[in-house]
Amino acid sequence: MTEDFQEIVETFEFLDDWEDRYRHVIELGKEMPDLNEALRVPATKVDGCASQVWIVPKIEGQGPNGIFTFDGESDAMIVRGLIAILGALYNGVTLQQVVDTDAAAAFGQLGLDQHLSAQRSNGLRAMIERIQTVAQANIAENS
Repeated sequence: MTEDFQEIVETFEFLDDWEDRYRHVIELGKEMPDLNEALRVPATKVDGCASQVWIVPKIEGQGPNGIFTFDGESDAMIVRGLIAILGALYNGVTLQQVVDTDAAAAFGQLGLDQHLSAQRSNGLRAMIERIQTVAQANIAENS
């Protein structure tokens, strides 16, 4: 687990009220830089999300030790915050770590698994699946 994600876990533990936690998620999304308009194309759009979501992966190196990062954006503030949390979980780790990370358990640490609507949960799963698929494909083609 990355240091950035651990900080989010600690902040969530400090915030007792779910309204405060949702506000924090939205703040995390607001802190993200906007995605370049030219990158908001069908190839980067994540299907399965109720809102508009784009994820643009970047990989340095090859094989399981390649380093994964991504940029992302959504037109929904809470989803944009979820993208920021995914960035804290995945950015800067190896492709093998991306594949090995149990994102559902990580989000469970935040309690978000119990507090997201069914639509938002489906969208989150779709984003995680996209990220892990990209990592798996890169490992497979460069190993």
